[in-house]
Amino acid sequence: MVAFMTLGAKGSWSFVLSFRGTRLAAMLIVAYAIAVSTVLFQTITGNRILTPALTGFDALYVLLQTSIVFLFGAATLTGLDPQLMFIAEVAIMVGFSLALYRLLFGSGRHNVHLVVLIGIVLGGLFRSMSGFLQRIISPDDFVVLQDRLFASFNVTDQTLVGVSALLIGLVTIAIWRMFSVFDVMMLGRDTAVALGVDHKAMTMRILVLISVLVSISTALVGPVTFFGLLVANLAYILMPAAKHRIMLPAAVLVAIICLVGGQTILERVFAFDTALSIIIEFAGGLFFIVFLLKGRVR
Repeated sequence: MVAFMTLGAKGSWSFVLSFRGTRLAAMLIVAYAIAVSTVLFQTITGNRILTPALTGFDALYVLLQTSIVFLFGAATLTGLDPQLMFIAEVAIMVGFSLALYRLLFGSGRHNVHLVVLIGIVLGGLFRSMSGFLQRIISPDDFVVLQDRLFASFNVTDQTLVGVSALLIGLVTIAIWRMFSVFDVMMLGRDTAVALGVDHKAMTMRILVLISVLVSISTALVGPVTFFGLLVANLAYILMPAAKHRIMLPAAVLVAIICLVGGQTILERVFAFDTALSIIIEFAGGLFFIVFLLKGRVR
């Protein structure tokens, strides 16, 4: 973080610190949200290869951006108030997840893997719809849209960062109050119920918190599908102890190193020759393949 704030700084320090500080805060928010949401999601699913992105958040974000360009044009997308757009995206993604959870858990079917499966199916549907719309919009509009489909960590809107930090803080308070239950939830449904945990209610609460975290991160910088898988499993490798009081801070710190360190190297060594999100997705995809090939999926 010190390197990111100081390397190559020229001109007025008041401007440099303000500008870079906002971007640093955005990266810290995204790192925290993705790391915590992924670890908690893997806790309730009992599978270290699953991430919240599989439930369709990224695909829904892409569909929202594509639909706006298709219906109103790229000029409308670029001209929209970023704060209003942020609120709308978070509300739609959280609303989508709540409707899905309510439909499944409210009907008496208590199976988080069914939630994942339906999320994957809906994600495929959203991607197909987005791909169809992208093929029939004008090339100029598609160029503008394409910039929105990759995560960008050059956020400079201090209001958005402040609102995101406030929402993340509220979610953190809720997570802290439930902290003692996470280790029990990781033991599985039968064991958790035997130890006195209302597994269905607790799973629903954790899923809602995960939805808020992922929605804020996606609306703030864009989709990063494999980032959570990468940092969570790196944390498991570095800290074999499965206790959440160790795993959650470790995953957050790994995520911060990857984002802030990666962005610093990208800017100071490669001079913005590529987007950090592309490198993250490439590394995360490779890790995903290696993880499968080694047969370490639980």
